[in-house]
Amino acid sequence: MQTLPSFNALKAFEAAVRRGSFSAAANELHLTPSAVSHQVKILENQLGIRLFRRIGRSVVPTARGAHYYREVTAAFGRIRVATVELTGDGMSDRLSVHSAPSFAVQVLLPHLPTFVEAHPELDVVFWATSPPYDAMADTYDVDIQHRGRVTTDLDIMQLPAERIVPMCSPRLAEGARPIRSPEDLLYHSLIHSDLCSVRWPDWLEHHFDLPLDLDRGLHFDRSFMSIGAAVDGMGVCLESTLLARRELAEGLLVKPLADDGPEVHAHRLACRIEEKDLPKIVTFKNWLRRLLVEAPPEDTASSA
Repeated sequence: MQTLPSFNALKAFEAAVRRGSFSAAANELHLTPSAVSHQVKILENQLGIRLFRRIGRSVVPTARGAHYYREVTAAFGRIRVATVELTGDGMSDRLSVHSAPSFAVQVLLPHLPTFVEAHPELDVVFWATSPPYDAMADTYDVDIQHRGRVTTDLDIMQLPAERIVPMCSPRLAEGARPIRSPEDLLYHSLIHSDLCSVRWPDWLEHHFDLPLDLDRGLHFDRSFMSIGAAVDGMGVCLESTLLARRELAEGLLVKPLADDGPEVHAHRLACRIEEKDLPKIVTFKNWLRRLLVEAPPEDTASSA
């Protein structure tokens, strides 16, 4: 093939792979499904290979189609970045950030003023809603996800591992019933984080002979509420050291059983593959990486 493929055909192909159907791609491109199908057929004829196979009403790329999609997406991304750099639009831009609610409250918001001050060229639009994440590709520049779905159409930056351990206020840990061993939890109220990656029943799998009453205690559907309740001395929460990093560093919470809990990778940053090299996204990713990896707050209250 001596000439480049049709740009319209490439756009139809890319949208169909990302959306998983010709109908969804048509809605995005303001075309009819038959027009998208026609553009894909033009591209297949130009390339001389089959790019899709049908499964019901959905379309799935062939192995060669999937490889071509990754290359086309990367090329679109380079075109987008080059355009931003050429026109100077990157000098003043809007950055839309979506985050899992507890990560937003516990990690991002306390440090957001420093980011805004350091990058006045960016106007930050901040969202902290619940899943599903499928809307992310249409709405946000970056999405910090909790237990995100398996996907091949997003660029993923895994955030640092976090340990899920019992935590409580120092006053509770050193009170009338001090907490020195797992057995001491029998005398304290448990705080349940119902959406946490690891919950009390999971923790008890490694303490199977400990008769904790899991039917009692406070229940919250957001980690930031569980952490706040623990700071207020309402019981012992089982929570993420990443989410409670500030409270641990300031001595508002302690880990009375040290690191007695599993290490998990529960959060990640996602963005569209074709936009991963945009200056505003690179800026935010580098800032978050420095915040979480290069200069974490010192854990001055690891144990009671």
